[in-house]
Amino acid sequence: MEIVAFWFRRDLRLEDNTALSHALKTGKKVLPVFIFDDQILEGLPPDDARVTFIYDTLCAMNVELRRFQSQICVRMGNPVLVWQQLLDEFEISAIYINEDYEPYATARDQAVSQLAESKGVPLLRFKDQVVFSPTEIVKADGLPYTIYTPYKNKWLAKYEETKTPELLEIDQTAFLQKTHDWPSLKAIGFVSSQISVRPYDLSSLSDYSTLRDLPAEDATSYLSVHLRFGTVSVRQVIKQLQGSDQVFLSELIWREFFMQILYHFPEVVGRNFKSKYDGIQWRNNHDDFDKWKRGETGYPLVDAGMKQLNQTGYMHNRVRMVVASFLCKHLLIDWRWGEAYFAEKLLDYELASNNGNWQWSAGTGCDASPYFRIFNPTAQLKKFDPKMQYVKKWVMECSSPIVDHAVARDRALRVYKEGLRAN
Repeated sequence: MEIVAFWFRRDLRLEDNTALSHALKTGKKVLPVFIFDDQILEGLPPDDARVTFIYDTLCAMNVELRRFQSQICVRMGNPVLVWQQLLDEFEISAIYINEDYEPYATARDQAVSQLAESKGVPLLRFKDQVVFSPTEIVKADGLPYTIYTPYKNKWLAKYEETKTPELLEIDQTAFLQKTHDWPSLKAIGFVSSQISVRPYDLSSLSDYSTLRDLPAEDATSYLSVHLRFGTVSVRQVIKQLQGSDQVFLSELIWREFFMQILYHFPEVVGRNFKSKYDGIQWRNNHDDFDKWKRGETGYPLVDAGMKQLNQTGYMHNRVRMVVASFLCKHLLIDWRWGEAYFAEKLLDYELASNNGNWQWSAGTGCDASPYFRIFNPTAQLKKFDPKMQYVKKWVMECSSPIVDHAVARDRALRVYKEGLRAN
């Protein structure tokens, strides 16, 4: 029987899933596929919480599909080799996917596309994880935006013209009625994590603009992990927003801004967006870096943030800015070190946003915080956690500061200036 295949990646849901919806409307039965990509899994700890979340989400979707005598076909390995096997096993006439804009993903998808098309099978791509793809919001001359505010204004104007498309319905009866061997988490090489992903909550966004900078209030939506793995669509989220939720909407636009920066400037993965900062001589002291990672800098807000990250996989956004600025400017440690550590620990790790925010903090990125803007972690504590409620939740005992703020600030200004002159 000739069928079509849908490949789950960053879209782990059955509802309002663009490519899946198109696949289910073909009139042919749909084989749902998920591949645990060994190139992505390599190097992850066996109890990686994100892998557990993906696995548990697949299990939950599978329960739903069993109602229709269907099941997700879960495989592990190199995606190109896995698709070679699948194309040999099934009479697949087309593969449906939602677009992914990260450099590795685009290269992977191109390789799978070449394989499939060599067998006469098209790989059909659809926009899904964003409202506007990286090529839709550009300047009048066709070049990408590198400053957020004009990008945001163009985004909002285009959105007002087009509005969000209606949510897509899924005909689950169109799935291929076939069961597959279901691997255990252990078979994939992992064990269940003690760290769990919190459900997202959009019920209290009316207070978001006033409370979002106060970590003790815990007033964030916890949406980022779910957008990262696609357990909810961005369209579903925006449909729930009110006219007063513009600050929250602007955060969603930042997400797409950084995605299009990564798409148009993939070199930012390992390099400064602004090459004039290439001359900075980072100290890169390993002892200081280890203390920062453990939350032992002697600055309560910094240490609380790192301990929250290490224990839960989350860190409040305001605290992320303070923590990142402290590493780059107080300790003069290369932003790439901090970015890599966040990539290991953050449940919502997403290359585009992680890279963009770290370069913003270091001053090296597009539309970044100026290099001479150096957060005073003590002043930030007094302003955003004055009763130390957040700090006391995570820090039992605070050590002496590993560096004096005034001394560190002067040193950072000198090193940045020397780096700019050297370049």
